[in-house]
Amino acid sequence: MDSPQAKKSGLNLPAGMSETSLRLETFSGSTFHAVTNLGSPRTISNLSASPSKSSSCSDRFIPCRSSSRLHTFGLIDKGSPLKEGGNEVYSRLLRAELFGSDFGSFSNAGPGSPMSPSKNMLRFKTESSGPNSPYSPSILGYDNGFSSETSTPPKPPRKVPKTPHKVLDAPSLQDDFYLNLVDWSSQNVLAVGLGTCVYLWSASNSKVTKLCDLGPNDGVCSVQWTREGSYISIGTNLGQVQVWDGTQCKKVRTMGGHQTRTGVLAWNSRTLASGSRDRNILQHDLRVQNDFVSKLIGHKSEVCGLKWSHDDRELASGGNDNQLLVWNHHSQQPALRLTEHTAAVKAIAWSPHQSGLLASGGGTADRCIRFWNTTNGHQLNSIDTGSQVCNLAWSKNVNEIVSTHGYSQNQIMVWKYPSMTKVATLTGHSMRVLYLAMSPDGQTIVTGAGDETLRFWNVFPSMKTPTPVRDTGLWSLGRTQIR
Repeated sequence: MDSPQAKKSGLNLPAGMSETSLRLETFSGSTFHAVTNLGSPRTISNLSASPSKSSSCSDRFIPCRSSSRLHTFGLIDKGSPLKEGGNEVYSRLLRAELFGSDFGSFSNAGPGSPMSPSKNMLRFKTESSGPNSPYSPSILGYDNGFSSETSTPPKPPRKVPKTPHKVLDAPSLQDDFYLNLVDWSSQNVLAVGLGTCVYLWSASNSKVTKLCDLGPNDGVCSVQWTREGSYISIGTNLGQVQVWDGTQCKKVRTMGGHQTRTGVLAWNSRTLASGSRDRNILQHDLRVQNDFVSKLIGHKSEVCGLKWSHDDRELASGGNDNQLLVWNHHSQQPALRLTEHTAAVKAIAWSPHQSGLLASGGGTADRCIRFWNTTNGHQLNSIDTGSQVCNLAWSKNVNEIVSTHGYSQNQIMVWKYPSMTKVATLTGHSMRVLYLAMSPDGQTIVTGAGDETLRFWNVFPSMKTPTPVRDTGLWSLGRTQIR
Protein backbone atom coordinates (compact mmCIF):
# COMPACT_ATOMS: atom_id res chain seq x y z
CA MET A 1 0.00 0.00 0.00
CA ASP A 2 1.31 3.43 -0.97
CA SER A 3 2.61 5.65 1.79
CA PRO A 4 1.07 9.06 2.41
CA GLN A 5 4.35 10.73 1.39
CA ALA A 6 4.34 9.11 -2.02
CA LYS A 7 0.78 10.20 -2.66
CA LYS A 8 1.61 13.75 -1.72
CA SER A 9 4.51 14.03 -4.12
CA GLY A 10 2.87 12.16 -6.95
CA LEU A 11 5.86 9.86 -7.40
CA ASN A 12 5.71 6.08 -7.45
CA LEU A 13 8.63 5.07 -5.26
CA PRO A 14 9.70 1.57 -4.27
CA ALA A 15 8.91 0.48 -0.78
CA GLY A 16 11.41 1.73 1.74
CA MET A 17 12.63 4.68 -0.39
CA SER A 18 11.89 8.24 0.50
CA GLU A 19 11.86 11.32 -1.78
CA THR A 20 14.78 12.84 0.07
CA SER A 21 17.02 10.02 -1.04
CA LEU A 22 16.81 11.28 -4.62
CA ARG A 23 18.47 14.60 -3.75
CA LEU A 24 21.98 15.11 -5.18
CA GLU A 25 24.44 16.36 -2.65
CA THR A 26 27.08 19.00 -3.45
CA PHE A 27 30.48 17.81 -2.44
CA SER A 28 32.74 20.27 -0.83
CA GLY A 29 35.77 21.30 -2.85
CA SER A 30 34.09 20.37 -6.10
CA THR A 31 32.60 22.64 -8.73
CA PHE A 32 30.13 20.06 -9.94
CA HIS A 33 26.55 21.47 -10.06
CA ALA A 34 23.56 19.21 -10.13
CA VAL A 35 20.80 19.47 -12.67
CA THR A 36 17.74 21.01 -10.98
CA ASN A 37 15.21 20.55 -13.79
CA LEU A 38 14.51 16.86 -14.17
CA GLY A 39 12.01 17.45 -16.97
CA SER A 40 14.44 19.14 -19.36
CA PRO A 41 16.96 17.35 -21.63
CA ARG A 42 20.13 16.34 -19.86
CA THR A 43 22.82 18.97 -20.42
CA ILE A 44 26.00 19.89 -18.71
CA SER A 45 26.70 23.60 -18.69
CA ASN A 46 30.04 23.57 -16.91
CA LEU A 47 32.39 20.73 -16.18
CA SER A 48 35.85 21.04 -14.74
CA ALA A 49 37.42 18.39 -12.62
CA SER A 50 39.05 19.42 -9.37
CA PRO A 51 42.78 18.80 -9.30
CA SER A 52 42.75 18.02 -5.62
CA LYS A 53 39.84 15.65 -5.29
CA SER A 54 38.41 13.11 -7.68
CA SER A 55 34.67 13.18 -8.16
CA SER A 56 32.44 10.62 -9.79
CA CYS A 57 29.56 11.30 -12.14
CA SER A 58 26.54 9.11 -12.24
CA ASP A 59 25.73 9.70 -15.91
CA ARG A 60 27.46 9.27 -19.32
CA PHE A 61 28.93 12.29 -21.12
CA ILE A 62 26.70 13.75 -23.84
CA PRO A 63 28.32 16.80 -25.46
CA CYS A 64 26.45 19.94 -26.42
CA ARG A 65 26.95 20.83 -30.06
CA SER A 66 26.80 24.55 -29.28
CA SER A 67 29.90 24.31 -27.08
CA SER A 68 31.90 22.03 -29.38
CA ARG A 69 34.20 22.93 -32.29
CA LEU A 70 32.38 20.90 -34.89
CA HIS A 71 32.24 24.03 -37.05
CA THR A 72 35.84 23.34 -38.02
CA PHE A 73 34.51 20.54 -40.18
CA GLY A 74 32.39 22.91 -42.25
CA LEU A 75 32.16 22.82 -46.03
CA ILE A 76 33.72 25.47 -48.20
CA ASP A 77 31.18 28.01 -49.38
CA LYS A 78 32.41 28.21 -52.92
CA GLY A 79 30.19 29.05 -55.89
CA SER A 80 29.88 26.62 -58.70
CA PRO A 81 31.75 27.76 -61.84
CA LEU A 82 28.97 26.30 -63.98
CA LYS A 83 25.82 27.33 -62.12
CA GLU A 84 25.81 30.31 -59.79
CA GLY A 85 24.52 29.32 -56.33
CA GLY A 86 24.37 25.66 -57.28
CA ASN A 87 26.71 24.49 -54.48
CA GLU A 88 25.28 26.78 -51.78
CA VAL A 89 22.01 24.89 -51.27
CA TYR A 90 23.74 21.53 -51.41
CA SER A 91 26.37 22.58 -48.83
CA ARG A 92 23.71 23.91 -46.48
CA LEU A 93 21.74 20.65 -46.64
CA LEU A 94 24.87 18.55 -46.19
CA ARG A 95 25.94 20.52 -43.11
CA ALA A 96 22.49 20.11 -41.58
CA GLU A 97 22.49 16.36 -42.19
CA LEU A 98 26.00 15.83 -40.83
CA PHE A 99 26.07 18.20 -37.86
CA GLY A 100 22.48 19.13 -37.10
CA SER A 101 20.34 22.19 -37.64
CA ASP A 102 22.08 24.23 -34.91
CA PHE A 103 25.29 24.11 -36.91
CA GLY A 104 24.02 26.80 -39.31
CA SER A 105 24.96 29.60 -36.90
CA PHE A 106 28.63 28.96 -37.68
CA SER A 107 28.33 28.85 -41.45
CA ASN A 108 28.59 32.61 -41.77
CA ALA A 109 31.76 32.93 -39.74
CA GLY A 110 34.26 35.24 -41.33
CA PRO A 111 37.58 34.03 -42.68
CA GLY A 112 39.45 35.66 -39.84
CA SER A 113 37.32 34.31 -37.01
CA PRO A 114 38.58 31.41 -34.87
CA MET A 115 35.50 29.42 -35.79
CA SER A 116 35.90 29.73 -39.55
CA PRO A 117 35.88 26.37 -41.33
CA SER A 118 39.10 24.75 -42.37
CA LYS A 119 39.81 25.36 -46.05
CA ASN A 120 41.18 21.90 -46.63
CA MET A 121 38.08 20.00 -45.60
CA LEU A 122 36.32 17.97 -48.30
CA ARG A 123 38.68 19.18 -51.01
CA PHE A 124 40.76 17.19 -53.48
CA LYS A 125 43.33 19.90 -54.08
CA THR A 126 45.25 22.15 -51.73
CA GLU A 127 45.46 25.85 -52.39
CA SER A 128 49.05 25.73 -53.55
CA SER A 129 51.97 23.35 -53.76
CA GLY A 130 55.17 24.08 -51.96
CA PRO A 131 57.99 25.47 -54.03
CA ASN A 132 60.09 22.37 -53.41
CA SER A 133 57.30 19.88 -53.89
CA PRO A 134 58.06 17.27 -56.57
CA TYR A 135 54.35 17.32 -57.44
CA SER A 136 54.17 21.05 -58.08
CA PRO A 137 52.16 21.86 -61.22
CA SER A 138 54.93 24.20 -62.35
CA ILE A 139 57.34 21.28 -62.42
CA LEU A 140 55.06 18.74 -64.06
CA GLY A 141 53.73 21.29 -66.51
CA TYR A 142 50.08 20.49 -65.93
CA ASP A 143 47.31 21.01 -63.42
CA ASN A 144 44.71 18.52 -62.27
CA GLY A 145 41.93 20.93 -63.17
CA PHE A 146 39.90 20.63 -59.93
CA SER A 147 40.29 24.31 -59.12
CA SER A 148 38.45 26.72 -61.38
CA GLU A 149 40.76 29.50 -60.17
CA THR A 150 43.74 27.93 -61.91
CA SER A 151 44.26 29.57 -65.30
CA THR A 152 46.04 28.07 -68.27
CA PRO A 153 49.53 29.55 -68.66
CA PRO A 154 49.88 31.87 -71.65
CA LYS A 155 50.90 30.17 -74.84
CA PRO A 156 54.41 31.16 -75.94
CA PRO A 157 54.49 33.17 -79.17
CA ARG A 158 55.07 31.17 -82.30
CA LYS A 159 58.64 31.44 -83.56
CA VAL A 160 58.99 32.72 -87.12
CA PRO A 161 62.41 32.45 -88.81
CA LYS A 162 63.90 35.92 -89.21
CA THR A 163 65.79 35.13 -92.40
CA PRO A 164 64.53 33.83 -95.76
CA HIS A 165 65.32 30.20 -96.47
CA LYS A 166 65.81 30.91 -100.16
CA VAL A 167 66.72 33.96 -102.27
CA LEU A 168 66.35 34.11 -106.06
CA ASP A 169 67.80 36.73 -108.38
CA ALA A 170 65.11 38.54 -110.38
CA PRO A 171 66.86 40.91 -112.81
CA SER A 172 64.66 43.68 -114.28
CA LEU A 173 62.00 43.30 -111.56
CA GLN A 174 60.48 46.77 -111.69
CA ASP A 175 60.22 49.13 -108.72
CA ASP A 176 56.68 50.33 -109.50
CA PHE A 177 54.03 50.48 -106.77
CA TYR A 178 51.11 50.11 -109.22
CA LEU A 179 52.21 46.82 -110.83
CA ASN A 180 51.55 43.23 -109.75
CA LEU A 181 54.32 41.04 -111.14
CA VAL A 182 54.43 37.94 -108.90
CA ASP A 183 51.85 35.16 -108.42
CA TRP A 184 52.04 31.57 -107.07
CA SER A 185 49.70 29.00 -108.59
CA SER A 186 47.74 26.27 -106.84
CA GLN A 187 49.92 23.82 -108.79
CA ASN A 188 53.07 25.16 -107.07
CA VAL A 189 54.50 27.23 -109.94
CA LEU A 190 55.66 30.80 -109.43
CA ALA A 191 55.12 33.30 -112.25
CA VAL A 192 57.28 36.42 -112.39
CA GLY A 193 57.15 39.31 -114.85
CA LEU A 194 60.66 40.58 -115.63
CA GLY A 195 60.77 43.41 -118.16
CA THR A 196 59.08 42.16 -121.32
CA CYS A 197 59.14 38.46 -120.31
CA VAL A 198 57.23 36.14 -118.00
CA TYR A 199 59.14 33.31 -116.33
CA LEU A 200 57.77 30.25 -114.55
CA TRP A 201 59.70 28.79 -111.63
CA SER A 202 58.68 25.34 -110.38
CA ALA A 203 58.86 25.12 -106.59
CA SER A 204 59.06 21.32 -106.85
CA ASN A 205 62.34 21.07 -108.78
CA SER A 206 63.49 24.72 -109.17
CA LYS A 207 63.14 24.45 -112.94
CA VAL A 208 62.82 27.81 -114.75
CA THR A 209 60.76 28.12 -117.93
CA LYS A 210 60.39 31.20 -120.08
CA LEU A 211 56.69 31.50 -120.85
CA CYS A 212 56.69 34.44 -123.27
CA ASP A 213 58.40 37.59 -124.47
CA LEU A 214 56.12 40.51 -125.38
CA GLY A 215 58.75 42.16 -127.56
CA PRO A 216 60.52 45.53 -127.36
CA ASN A 217 57.38 47.64 -127.75
CA ASP A 218 55.44 46.19 -124.80
CA GLY A 219 56.02 45.17 -121.19
CA VAL A 220 54.56 42.99 -118.46
CA CYS A 221 52.46 44.90 -115.91
CA SER A 222 50.58 42.11 -114.11
CA VAL A 223 50.33 38.31 -113.86
CA GLN A 224 47.55 36.20 -112.33
CA TRP A 225 46.93 32.44 -112.28
CA THR A 226 43.48 30.93 -112.49
CA ARG A 227 42.35 29.23 -109.30
CA GLU A 228 42.94 25.81 -110.87
CA GLY A 229 46.49 26.84 -111.71
CA SER A 230 46.51 25.71 -115.35
CA TYR A 231 46.12 29.06 -117.11
CA ILE A 232 47.77 32.39 -116.48
CA SER A 233 46.65 35.87 -117.52
CA ILE A 234 49.09 38.65 -118.37
CA GLY A 235 48.33 42.36 -118.36
CA THR A 236 50.51 44.38 -120.72
CA ASN A 237 51.75 47.93 -120.98
CA LEU A 238 49.67 48.47 -124.13
CA GLY A 239 46.42 47.59 -122.31
CA GLN A 240 46.00 44.02 -123.55
CA VAL A 241 45.01 41.00 -121.50
CA GLN A 242 46.59 37.74 -122.67
CA VAL A 243 45.68 34.26 -121.47
CA TRP A 244 48.30 31.48 -121.67
CA ASP A 245 48.30 27.75 -121.04
CA GLY A 246 50.93 27.36 -118.33
CA THR A 247 51.56 23.68 -118.92
CA GLN A 248 52.14 23.93 -122.68
CA CYS A 249 53.47 27.53 -122.74
CA LYS A 250 50.96 28.37 -125.44
CA LYS A 251 48.89 31.54 -125.80
CA VAL A 252 45.15 30.89 -125.74
CA ARG A 253 43.65 34.31 -126.32
CA THR A 254 44.32 38.06 -126.46
CA MET A 255 41.63 40.51 -125.28
CA GLY A 256 41.58 44.27 -125.64
CA GLY A 257 39.44 47.03 -124.20
CA HIS A 258 41.82 49.10 -122.07
CA GLN A 259 43.36 52.30 -123.40
CA THR A 260 46.62 52.01 -121.43
CA ARG A 261 48.52 49.66 -119.12
CA THR A 262 46.73 46.87 -117.28
CA GLY A 263 48.34 46.82 -113.85
CA VAL A 264 46.12 44.40 -111.93
CA LEU A 265 44.15 41.19 -112.64
CA ALA A 266 41.79 39.04 -110.56
CA TRP A 267 40.19 35.69 -111.45
CA ASN A 268 37.10 34.24 -109.92
CA SER A 269 35.80 30.79 -110.83
CA ARG A 270 34.53 31.87 -114.27
CA THR A 271 35.55 35.42 -115.21
CA LEU A 272 38.61 37.65 -115.17
CA ALA A 273 38.58 41.24 -113.94
CA SER A 274 41.28 43.66 -115.11
CA GLY A 275 42.10 47.13 -113.81
CA SER A 276 43.92 49.78 -115.79
CA ARG A 277 45.41 53.24 -115.68
CA ASP A 278 42.41 54.30 -117.80
CA ARG A 279 40.42 54.09 -114.49
CA ASN A 280 38.15 51.30 -115.74
CA ILE A 281 37.58 47.72 -114.62
CA LEU A 282 36.69 45.23 -117.37
CA GLN A 283 35.07 41.84 -116.90
CA HIS A 284 36.29 39.16 -119.34
CA ASP A 285 34.66 35.81 -120.02
CA LEU A 286 36.64 33.29 -122.07
CA ARG A 287 33.41 31.60 -123.10
CA VAL A 288 32.27 34.74 -124.89
CA GLN A 289 33.71 35.99 -128.16
CA ASN A 290 33.71 39.65 -127.09
CA ASP A 291 36.79 41.16 -125.45
CA PHE A 292 34.83 41.98 -122.32
CA VAL A 293 31.31 41.46 -121.07
CA SER A 294 30.96 44.47 -118.77
CA LYS A 295 32.75 47.67 -117.74
CA LEU A 296 32.78 48.97 -114.15
CA ILE A 297 33.27 52.72 -113.91
CA GLY A 298 33.80 54.23 -110.46
CA HIS A 299 37.43 55.15 -109.87
CA LYS A 300 38.79 58.57 -110.69
CA SER A 301 42.40 57.45 -111.08
CA GLU A 302 44.43 54.31 -111.90
CA VAL A 303 43.06 51.02 -110.59
CA CYS A 304 45.89 49.22 -108.77
CA GLY A 305 44.13 46.72 -106.48
CA LEU A 306 41.59 43.99 -107.34
CA LYS A 307 40.41 40.97 -105.32
CA TRP A 308 37.37 38.70 -105.59
CA SER A 309 35.80 37.41 -102.39
CA HIS A 310 36.12 33.67 -101.82
CA ASP A 311 32.47 33.08 -102.68
CA ASP A 312 32.76 35.13 -105.92
CA ARG A 313 29.94 37.43 -104.78
CA GLU A 314 31.93 40.64 -104.29
CA LEU A 315 34.83 42.35 -106.04
CA ALA A 316 36.95 44.85 -104.10
CA SER A 317 38.92 47.44 -106.05
CA GLY A 318 41.45 50.01 -104.90
CA GLY A 319 42.72 53.01 -106.81
CA ASN A 320 45.17 55.85 -106.86
CA ASP A 321 42.19 58.07 -105.99
CA ASN A 322 42.46 56.74 -102.38
CA GLN A 323 39.12 54.95 -102.73
CA LEU A 324 38.17 51.38 -101.89
CA LEU A 325 35.10 50.22 -103.83
CA VAL A 326 33.12 47.01 -103.36
CA TRP A 327 31.07 45.73 -106.31
CA ASN A 328 28.39 43.06 -106.42
CA HIS A 329 28.88 40.41 -109.10
CA HIS A 330 25.64 41.45 -110.84
CA SER A 331 25.85 45.24 -110.39
CA GLN A 332 27.35 47.96 -112.59
CA GLN A 333 27.56 50.43 -109.68
CA PRO A 334 29.66 50.04 -106.53
CA ALA A 335 27.72 48.75 -103.55
CA LEU A 336 30.18 50.42 -101.16
CA ARG A 337 32.41 53.43 -101.59
CA LEU A 338 34.91 53.59 -98.72
CA THR A 339 36.95 56.80 -98.60
CA GLU A 340 38.77 56.69 -95.24
CA HIS A 341 42.19 55.99 -96.80
CA THR A 342 44.33 59.05 -97.52
CA ALA A 343 46.63 57.42 -100.08
CA ALA A 344 46.49 54.92 -102.94
CA VAL A 345 44.87 51.56 -102.10
CA LYS A 346 46.78 48.67 -103.66
CA ALA A 347 46.78 46.15 -100.78
CA ILE A 348 43.48 44.23 -100.55
CA ALA A 349 42.71 40.87 -98.88
CA TRP A 350 39.48 39.00 -98.09
CA SER A 351 39.37 36.89 -94.96
CA PRO A 352 39.03 33.14 -95.66
CA HIS A 353 37.74 32.66 -92.10
CA GLN A 354 34.85 35.15 -91.95
CA SER A 355 32.45 36.10 -94.69
CA GLY A 356 32.29 39.79 -95.53
CA LEU A 357 35.53 40.69 -93.76
CA LEU A 358 37.85 42.80 -95.94
CA ALA A 359 41.30 44.25 -95.20
CA SER A 360 42.87 47.12 -97.12
CA GLY A 361 46.12 49.04 -96.87
CA GLY A 362 47.02 52.59 -97.81
CA GLY A 363 50.10 54.13 -99.37
CA THR A 364 52.78 56.42 -97.97
CA ALA A 365 50.46 59.21 -96.80
CA ASP A 366 48.12 56.73 -95.08
CA ARG A 367 50.19 53.76 -93.80
CA CYS A 368 47.11 52.16 -92.23
CA ILE A 369 45.60 48.69 -92.47
CA ARG A 370 41.83 49.01 -92.20
CA PHE A 371 39.27 46.26 -91.67
CA TRP A 372 35.75 46.46 -93.05
CA ASN A 373 32.44 44.68 -92.68
CA THR A 374 31.20 44.75 -96.27
CA THR A 375 27.69 43.75 -95.18
CA ASN A 376 27.05 47.16 -93.64
CA GLY A 377 30.13 49.14 -94.72
CA HIS A 378 31.36 49.74 -91.17
CA GLN A 379 35.07 50.10 -90.44
CA LEU A 380 35.99 47.55 -87.75
CA ASN A 381 39.55 48.58 -86.96
CA SER A 382 42.46 50.67 -88.19
CA ILE A 383 46.15 50.06 -87.47
CA ASP A 384 48.91 52.55 -88.28
CA THR A 385 51.83 50.42 -89.47
CA GLY A 386 54.32 53.25 -89.79
CA SER A 387 55.15 52.46 -93.43
CA GLN A 388 53.57 52.40 -96.88
CA VAL A 389 51.36 49.30 -97.17
CA CYS A 390 52.12 47.53 -100.46
CA ASN A 391 50.43 44.11 -100.09
CA LEU A 392 48.18 42.11 -97.79
CA ALA A 393 47.59 38.35 -97.66
CA TRP A 394 45.41 36.42 -95.23
CA SER A 395 46.59 33.03 -94.03
CA LYS A 396 44.18 30.17 -94.71
CA ASN A 397 45.83 27.99 -92.03
CA VAL A 398 45.51 30.38 -89.07
CA ASN A 399 43.67 33.63 -88.48
CA GLU A 400 46.67 35.82 -89.22
CA ILE A 401 47.50 38.36 -91.90
CA VAL A 402 50.83 39.33 -93.49
CA SER A 403 51.62 42.79 -94.82
CA THR A 404 54.56 44.04 -96.88
CA HIS A 405 55.75 47.61 -96.70
CA GLY A 406 57.68 50.26 -98.54
CA TYR A 407 58.71 53.71 -97.38
CA SER A 408 60.41 53.85 -95.12
CA GLN A 409 61.22 50.57 -93.40
CA ASN A 410 60.72 48.02 -96.22
CA GLN A 411 59.63 45.40 -93.72
CA ILE A 412 57.35 42.35 -93.72
CA MET A 413 54.96 42.04 -90.78
CA VAL A 414 52.82 39.15 -89.54
CA TRP A 415 49.78 40.06 -87.45
CA LYS A 416 47.38 38.02 -85.34
CA TYR A 417 43.73 38.86 -86.04
CA PRO A 418 41.62 40.35 -84.49
CA SER A 419 43.96 41.53 -81.72
CA MET A 420 46.46 42.79 -84.35
CA THR A 421 49.39 41.92 -82.15
CA LYS A 422 52.64 41.47 -84.05
CA VAL A 423 53.76 37.90 -84.51
CA ALA A 424 56.93 38.77 -86.42
CA THR A 425 58.70 41.60 -88.23
CA LEU A 426 61.00 40.48 -91.05
CA THR A 427 63.60 42.57 -92.83
CA GLY A 428 66.02 41.85 -95.65
CA HIS A 429 64.91 43.74 -98.72
CA SER A 430 66.80 46.95 -99.41
CA MET A 431 63.92 48.50 -101.38
CA ARG A 432 60.12 48.60 -101.17
CA VAL A 433 58.53 45.16 -100.82
CA LEU A 434 56.10 45.67 -103.70
CA TYR A 435 55.18 42.05 -104.53
CA LEU A 436 53.76 39.23 -102.43
CA ALA A 437 52.43 35.73 -103.14
CA MET A 438 51.64 32.68 -101.00
CA SER A 439 52.42 29.01 -101.57
CA PRO A 440 49.50 26.63 -102.17
CA ASP A 441 49.97 24.99 -98.76
CA GLY A 442 49.76 28.39 -97.05
CA GLN A 443 53.01 28.06 -95.13
CA THR A 444 55.48 29.99 -97.29
CA ILE A 445 55.32 33.48 -98.76
CA VAL A 446 57.51 34.96 -101.47
CA THR A 447 58.27 38.66 -101.58
CA GLY A 448 59.76 40.71 -104.39
CA ALA A 449 61.29 44.17 -104.46
CA GLY A 450 63.11 46.61 -106.68
CA ASP A 451 66.36 45.23 -105.31
CA GLU A 452 65.77 42.51 -107.95
CA THR A 453 65.46 39.63 -105.48
CA LEU A 454 62.74 37.17 -104.57
CA ARG A 455 62.86 36.00 -100.97
CA PHE A 456 61.03 32.97 -99.55
CA TRP A 457 59.92 33.04 -95.91
CA ASN A 458 58.32 30.36 -93.74
CA VAL A 459 55.84 32.41 -91.74
CA PHE A 460 52.69 30.32 -91.17
CA PRO A 461 52.17 26.89 -89.57
CA SER A 462 50.63 23.98 -91.41
CA MET A 463 46.92 23.35 -91.22
CA LYS A 464 45.84 21.57 -88.01
CA THR A 465 43.64 19.11 -89.88
CA PRO A 466 44.97 18.96 -93.42
CA THR A 467 42.87 17.38 -96.10
CA PRO A 468 44.63 14.38 -97.65
CA VAL A 469 45.78 15.16 -101.18
CA ARG A 470 47.09 12.60 -103.61
CA ASP A 471 50.62 13.55 -104.71
CA THR A 472 50.88 13.73 -108.48
CA GLY A 473 54.43 15.01 -108.78
CA LEU A 474 55.09 18.43 -110.25
CA TRP A 475 51.48 19.60 -110.19
CA SER A 476 50.74 18.37 -106.67
CA LEU A 477 48.54 20.55 -104.46
CA GLY A 478 50.27 19.15 -101.38
CA ARG A 479 53.22 20.44 -99.40
CA THR A 480 56.42 20.78 -101.43
CA GLN A 481 59.75 21.78 -99.97
CA ILE A 482 61.48 24.69 -101.65
CA ARG A 483 65.24 24.25 -101.48
